Amino acid sequence: MRFDDTAENNSIMSETQAKDPLVLFMPSGKRGRFPVGTPVLDAARKLGVYVESVCGGRATCGRCQVSVQEGNFAKHKIVSSLDHISEKGPKEERYEKVRGLPEGRRLSCSALILGDLVVDVPQDTVINAQVVRKAATDRHIERNPAVQLCYVEVDEPDMHKPLGDLDRLKAVLEKDWGWKDLAVAPHLIPEVQSILRKGNWGVTAAIHRDMDSSRPFIIGLWPGLKNEAYGIACDIGSTTIAMHLVSLLSGRIAASSGTSNPQIRFGEDLMSRVSYVMMNADGREAMTKAVREAVNMLIGKVCEEGGVDRHDILDMVFVANPIMHHLFLGIDPTELGQAPFALAVSGALQYWAYDIDIEVNRGARLYLLPCIAGHVGADAAGATLAEGPYRQDRMMLLVDVGTNAEIVLGHRGRVVAASSPTGPAFEGAEISSGQRAAPGAIERVRIDPVTLEPRFRVIGVDKWSDEEGFAEAAAGVGVTGICGSAIIEVVAEMYLSGLISEDGVVDGAMAARSPRILQNGRTFSYLLHDGEPRITVTQNDIRAIQLAKSALYAGIKLLMEKQGVEHVDMIRFAGAFGSFIDPKYAMVLGLIPDCDLAEVKAVGNAAGTGALMALLNRDHRREIELEVSRIEKIETALEPKFQEHFVNAMALPNKVDAFPELAKVVTLPERKVLSDDGGGEGGGRRRRRSRE
Repeated sequence: MRFDDTAENNSIMSETQAKDPLVLFMPSGKRGRFPVGTPVLDAARKLGVYVESVCGGRATCGRCQVSVQEGNFAKHKIVSSLDHISEKGPKEERYEKVRGLPEGRRLSCSALILGDLVVDVPQDTVINAQVVRKAATDRHIERNPAVQLCYVEVDEPDMHKPLGDLDRLKAVLEKDWGWKDLAVAPHLIPEVQSILRKGNWGVTAAIHRDMDSSRPFIIGLWPGLKNEAYGIACDIGSTTIAMHLVSLLSGRIAASSGTSNPQIRFGEDLMSRVSYVMMNADGREAMTKAVREAVNMLIGKVCEEGGVDRHDILDMVFVANPIMHHLFLGIDPTELGQAPFALAVSGALQYWAYDIDIEVNRGARLYLLPCIAGHVGADAAGATLAEGPYRQDRMMLLVDVGTNAEIVLGHRGRVVAASSPTGPAFEGAEISSGQRAAPGAIERVRIDPVTLEPRFRVIGVDKWSDEEGFAEAAAGVGVTGICGSAIIEVVAEMYLSGLISEDGVVDGAMAARSPRILQNGRTFSYLLHDGEPRITVTQNDIRAIQLAKSALYAGIKLLMEKQGVEHVDMIRFAGAFGSFIDPKYAMVLGLIPDCDLAEVKAVGNAAGTGALMALLNRDHRREIELEVSRIEKIETALEPKFQEHFVNAMALPNKVDAFPELAKVVTLPERKVLSDDGGGEGGGRRRRRSRE
């Protein structure tokens, strides 16, 4: 078996190994090559992919279910097919006959690898699933929702007044509540008479009006008094989907939940998904169906947690990056995969939820925030609404770090925005031992600068690895890989402890000081955890992080130049990943520009907060629609200085930019000049931004 992400560990690869099938597991993104005939479950275990199994591979528990994704995955240069997995054997057939298998599912303990595969681990089979870290906000939001419940008592029919039941309902809604020129959702018209009689002529109507200039709609009608209605605020991210179920009457968040975006199985990053659409005739339909099913599943989950009937959901607000936005609506995103990155639609949108297969009240409405630019989407608009750089007197940098980083910079006078293609490295993909945030993933790392010994924390365990009782506490979840927050910390700690140079080269001379420095052909790696699986940080891993952080920093520098500033006053990290980034390590890495660390804060799922604000107060919809029209969009690919900034940002923290605020709290190492193979002598020249 060969780990595809750590090919540099093998100086010479045999011809036989090179021809082994490549297997990718989604949504973790882990991959490796395995000999034909290897059980899928064995491949998962060797890669550290969590697949539940309690029967020891006897095909009796059924918890190791997986499904094969078919199609041409251009990014990985493979075609995945059902022909590349063995047919069902006697054990699997027996299980299916006795207990049943959902369509398309296989038992990974029995299914054998015959060729290249993309394997999806369904989230409904995973007990120790990914930790979706997008929590609700605790901020106060003044209510002015687009939906209002109105109880009325309608006059009974009168032979002398031949006005229809619906017309008398509309008349009393105008008389009692002031609603004029009411339209009625078509599905309600056949039901009006039975509802009125069931309520003994007392009914509650749900009226939807978004803009004051728009015509109000009766979207729901119930017999008697109904005193509760709910809404959904949802952020469809490329990696995770986060959702809040909210009372429209009180503003109370009844439940919050999240899940992995199932589109990950079609491609880890956004461009891979566009490529999948281009390479597969049914690609767009498959991804649209997948994300809508995930949204409906989450609605069911939050309704169960909140004790709410899903048919009491009357209004919904969604945010998403442009490609997720288009795929959710069933729009082909191909144009977003190539210059000039044209959006099919950029303005705010209103839908009947029923029209896009969302299973809530038949009359529920759905609002999508506007997109800012081709790769700065409605999620960035939501974060901008939540944090309000346009409401600030000082220069605010708002960064949502993901597979495609979205950057907003500005103050009350002017706001500019851009995107930067960071790729999936910060999410754990393209990192040899990388994984998404799940129990067992290393999330914090510290390296002793004298002994070069590491200590770390894993998700699901309260103790650090060097504390008594850690092994016992971690036995249940294991130590399975390294997630995004720890990837940033371990590279920064390796730099601060002298293990890597300013240019990101692992110093092979350090092998004389520590057995944790391992030689892999011409390069070196750092052994973080000597267990099963063995977790190392390789030279290729560091390069992947450098490329990702350089793309982000270069985009930020371009916006700073557009604003004519050399520093920013405050930085806000948005998104689930941003919430768990330690600002100090992000700055040591050079992910963000120098700033007073007290002014660098994580703001959680700001996009989801923006969606929540737009759900509970329709005035916020008008606010962000206006501000998006004023934001200046910068296309980084067209800026001549992007490459210069990118190259400078490859160094840690940066080749040319000073970090005086960081130097107040961190002693940056002396510059060390190494060749790509980790050889060479340290230059000994102290950097200008030494500690003050």
